[in-house]
Amino acid sequence: MRIGINTLFHVPGDVGGMETFLRRTLRAMAECSPKYTLVLFTSLDNDSVLRDDLLRFPQIEFVRLKFRASKRPLRILMEQCLLPLAVAKSKVDVLWSPGYTAPALCSCPQVLTVPDLQYKSHPDDMSVSERITLDTLVKAACRRCRAVITISEFSRSEVVRYNFAPADKVQSVHLGVDEKFAVPASGENLPEGFISSCKDGKPYILCVAHTYPHKNVHLLVEAYANIQDKIQHDLVVVGKPRRGENLVSQSMQLVNDPGRVHRLQGLDFSSLRYLFQTADFFVLPSAYEGFGLPVLEAMMSGTLVITSNKASIPEVGGNHVLYCDPMTAENLAAKILEALSLEQHEREAIQSAARLRAASFTWEKTARETMRVLQDTASN
Repeated sequence: MRIGINTLFHVPGDVGGMETFLRRTLRAMAECSPKYTLVLFTSLDNDSVLRDDLLRFPQIEFVRLKFRASKRPLRILMEQCLLPLAVAKSKVDVLWSPGYTAPALCSCPQVLTVPDLQYKSHPDDMSVSERITLDTLVKAACRRCRAVITISEFSRSEVVRYNFAPADKVQSVHLGVDEKFAVPASGENLPEGFISSCKDGKPYILCVAHTYPHKNVHLLVEAYANIQDKIQHDLVVVGKPRRGENLVSQSMQLVNDPGRVHRLQGLDFSSLRYLFQTADFFVLPSAYEGFGLPVLEAMMSGTLVITSNKASIPEVGGNHVLYCDPMTAENLAAKILEALSLEQHEREAIQSAARLRAASFTWEKTARETMRVLQDTASN
C-alpha cells in the first residue's frame, strides 16, 4: 500500500506541538510499518527537515511542491490546486492530512486529523477573517474525508458537538511522549544569561506555551507577582509571543523584580528536556488543549505538574497532577504555595506515578492506531 501524507501545514519552528506530533508520528510509522510506502508531500519550508528525520527509511518517498507554506494564503491555494495533481501522479492509495485541512478534489480516499477546535470556544486567538477561513476549510474537509482522527476524546466530542462530522466517522488517537524526557540532559546550549542565573541550583517554575490568550500565561505571571516575595523561585516561560502578549506585558508590570522572569524561545530538544527535568515544578494554566503534550513531557521528566482541569488535560494528567480550578491568578498562586508545602515523600509519590502513566503514551501506539485507520479507509 502507498500512503500519501500531506505535510504542507508544517512550518518548522512555527506550529508548536503540531510539529512534534507530525515528526514523531512519521518516524514511528516508518519504523512499525516497513512494508508500506509513505509518500510525503512537502514544501520548500519543511522538505529538508523531514528528509533529515527520515533519511534512513528506504520506503519513504518525497514529493516536494515548490512553494513557501509559511505564506498561509499561498499554502491554502496550493493545497487545493497543486497537491491533488501531485497525489494523482504519485498513485497513492489513501491520503492523510494531519493538519486540519485537506484538498477538495482527490484521486484517492482521504483521512483528516483535526487536533482541536480551539478557535470555536476561544475566538480571540485569531482574527475574524482567520476564523471564518479556518472554519470553512475544516468543515469542508471533514465532510469530504472518509474518516476523521482527533488527538483526544475531548477533541472528538468537540468535532461531533459542533456538527463537523458524525460520531461514527470520528476516532481519537492519543499522542505519545518521547522517552528521552526521562534521560538526563545537559542544557549546555541554553542562553548564557539563563545559565548564570538558574543553572547553578536556583529553583524555578517552568511554563512552556506560546502566549495565545487561552494559554493564560498572563495569569501565571500575575500569580508569580503575588507570591514572588514569598518564594525563592524564578519563573521561566518558553514560547513565542502571540496574540495574548499584551496581557503578559500588563501582568509583568506587577512583578517586583522582572529580572527573575526569563523568556526563552527557539531552544533545541536537549535544552528543553533539561528545563523540564530541572524545574521545581511545571505549570500549564491553559483553558483549552486538544491534548496537552507539555503536561505529558513534564510528567515523563519526573517533574511535578500544576495545570487546569479543562478540555483534554485530565485525559493526560489523570490523578497524577495538581489541578487548579477555577483558573485565576489568586487560585494559581495558592496552588503553587500548596505544591511547595508538600512533604518530600508526597511529591515523590506523585512524580513516580505520573512518570509511569506518561510512559503508557507512546508514539508507536499513535502510529499503529493511525495506520489502522488509514488501512481501513484504503480498503473500504
